[in-house]
Amino acid sequence: MVKPCVLVGVFSLARKPADLQDLAPGTNPPFVTFNGEVKVNVNQIEEFLEEKLTPPCYPRLAPIHPESNTAGIDVFAKFSAYIKNARKDTNDALEKALLKSLRRLDHFLRTPMSDEIDANAAGDLPESYRSFLDGPELTLADCNLLPKLHILKVVARKYRGFEIPAEMTGVWRYLNHAYQREEFTSTCPAEREIEFAYLDVAKRIK
Repeated sequence: MVKPCVLVGVFSLARKPADLQDLAPGTNPPFVTFNGEVKVNVNQIEEFLEEKLTPPCYPRLAPIHPESNTAGIDVFAKFSAYIKNARKDTNDALEKALLKSLRRLDHFLRTPMSDEIDANAAGDLPESYRSFLDGPELTLADCNLLPKLHILKVVARKYRGFEIPAEMTGVWRYLNHAYQREEFTSTCPAEREIEFAYLDVAKRIK
């Protein structure tokens, strides 16, 4: 049985912790070490996890619905452009672009998947209340998106006074379900660490 060891934290790559350097000298995260072999490519890591961490000992990691893999794919890029911008004349446009991306994610989370739809039911499609991107359980798609969405929430609030709108109930349901899962909370850096990591990244609007 594979016993994964997880090292979690926010740190400068220029001053990597000694433990990290000992595990994989010269390698930047994310990476996985197994039987002396270091895997640094994200796709290789996902393939390795899917191969080794399999049912019944571990839950299925790959999403059932392919569209789950691309949900929210541009959210972090829009956030990064927004938070790194220092120009007052472009701030509103970048914030609107971020909101548009978040709305697409919210729409995805509120739209039922094919296996949530009753083919015999009449009327409009019901709103989805699934916990995560692909269904009731975490998948690799969530492992990619949730940390980024959490960072967005923390950093945008701290340095821009930006809050994810309350009416985006799908996004908030998604985050709140994540905060109830030990897998997420035990590997999620403290908010103050995230804020400190973005201290020099978040540009002051001029």
